[in-house]
Amino acid sequence: MSDLKHRWKNKQLREQVAVLNLEKAPTLVLQNARYLHSTLKRWMSGNIWIYENRIVYIGDEMPASADEVFDCTGKTIVPGYIEPHVHPFMLYNPKTFAEYAAKRGTTTLINDNLMMLLTLEEKKAFSLIDELNRQPVSMYWWCRYDAQTEPDNEDDIFANGAINSWLEHDSVIQGGELTGWPKLLDGDDMMLYWMQETRGMKKRIEGHFPGASEKTLTKMTLFGADGDHESMSGEDVRKRLMNGMMVTLRHSSIRPDLEKLLTEMKEMDLDQYDMMMFTTDGSSPSFYEDGIIDKMIKIAIDYGVPPIDAYHIASYNAARYYRMEHLHGMIAPGRVASVNILTDEFHPNPEAVLSNGIWVKKSGMDTSSFPDVQWQQFGHTKMRFDWELSEDDLQFSMPFGIEMVNNVITKPCHVMKDVVGENFYMEEDQNYLVLLDYEGKWRVNTTIKGFATNVEGFASSFSSTEDIVLIGTVKEEMHRAFERMQEIGGGIVLTENGKILHEIPLPLSGIMSDQPFETVVEQELKLKELLLQRGYQFNDPIYTLLFLTSTHLPYIRITSQGMYDVMKKTVLFPTIMR
Repeated sequence: MSDLKHRWKNKQLREQVAVLNLEKAPTLVLQNARYLHSTLKRWMSGNIWIYENRIVYIGDEMPASADEVFDCTGKTIVPGYIEPHVHPFMLYNPKTFAEYAAKRGTTTLINDNLMMLLTLEEKKAFSLIDELNRQPVSMYWWCRYDAQTEPDNEDDIFANGAINSWLEHDSVIQGGELTGWPKLLDGDDMMLYWMQETRGMKKRIEGHFPGASEKTLTKMTLFGADGDHESMSGEDVRKRLMNGMMVTLRHSSIRPDLEKLLTEMKEMDLDQYDMMMFTTDGSSPSFYEDGIIDKMIKIAIDYGVPPIDAYHIASYNAARYYRMEHLHGMIAPGRVASVNILTDEFHPNPEAVLSNGIWVKKSGMDTSSFPDVQWQQFGHTKMRFDWELSEDDLQFSMPFGIEMVNNVITKPCHVMKDVVGENFYMEEDQNYLVLLDYEGKWRVNTTIKGFATNVEGFASSFSSTEDIVLIGTVKEEMHRAFERMQEIGGGIVLTENGKILHEIPLPLSGIMSDQPFETVVEQELKLKELLLQRGYQFNDPIYTLLFLTSTHLPYIRITSQGMYDVMKKTVLFPTIMR
């Protein structure tokens, strides 16, 4: 696995050996450390020498001098945690999530490239990856094969040359996730070709197989899928293990399944954890208030997973799976100096974090600021509209609409009221729903049942397609929300009685905030509170917005092609050209 960030030059390698020869001083020594040795799978005691961003020695010896000696007496040290499945665009951005995650001990992130594919030119996307590599974390990427929706320009976005360029990039370590796997089963040879190319480069392929049968999982294994994160039961875990897949145990804002999975695994005597990893699956911001991978380790230990196994699931297993155990997931010479210092192994939220040789948290205090990213120069700018919302855009005549079953699953429903007038009847939990092309070329007009009972105006540029979602019961307020979203250059806006109730500016392509992670958490919690007061009956409005246009989940979606039946793979009603 090639990795330019951690490819040390000859001069650096000579300096590291010189430290071992006592010709140079270590930059840091963690003295009197009780640490996890992953090869021996036991707790060891000794001193850990670090030179710049690399561990150069573990053992009993102490150097004559060091730039810094940190006494770890009474503490426990484990490798930095690895999050193998990040969607770094859930209102937050890759930099702010990485900063927040590192301070909770998650120092290696493997990120979804979907929004880069949809919003940035390839050259600027790769330049942004280089810029993000300046952060004091280890950041890797996936390469998507499909958009998980039905865009008009999918052939351009996912052109063969573009996918190959991503797959060949040093920071890309896997293909997928395979949200479009039904196309593969139906004979999509282009996807199969990309999978073959990925395997030829010795990179992994991540599945997305919710509810898949054992036979389907076997077929996907034969096609080349290496792992999957969609287990929703102990039996799902067993089926994937039987196929030799890496099983990523998920605990996310829309699928907080870890306790259920661990309970059912225990009942089935599934106690072999070497082929398992943890993920929070790109959760909404507020889900992370009480932790990321550290939270999952705590749950695992509480549910009977031996501590060493829990820490291996969080680090060593992922490093081995991605063929980068020479860099991550282990406290041993040659590895990147990313470690967590804990009170003890039963408290995985670290009191100190060393990431890439830099203290990002020390004695419970944040110590390192992460370099700013000049997003605009890479193409993440405010949305700009050269068109206005017209009266015709809010005309509704669709004979059926969308009904929410839960946060993300939808089904068709009949329109319950006359939708011709200015106001929708507020006693029904049905609202106007519009999807508008960002460039103003087309629109889809329908209704949505189950979203809320009395939201007057709501506008969002946050979607899986970068198009505009309008929801509401009063057309004038929907117009007001749209205009405010337009003024701030993209974001989420809620209006009522002629006022802006709440807004979340998303100046980075209308998808991501440029504010600190903690600020975005506060903004999301306020939005959720206001929507709950207005009849939103689920727990994750951010994922509701993201998946309204996503065709990898049943049953009815709005897309750039029109109202789309996911199961039949057909457009029920086409978009209306503006």
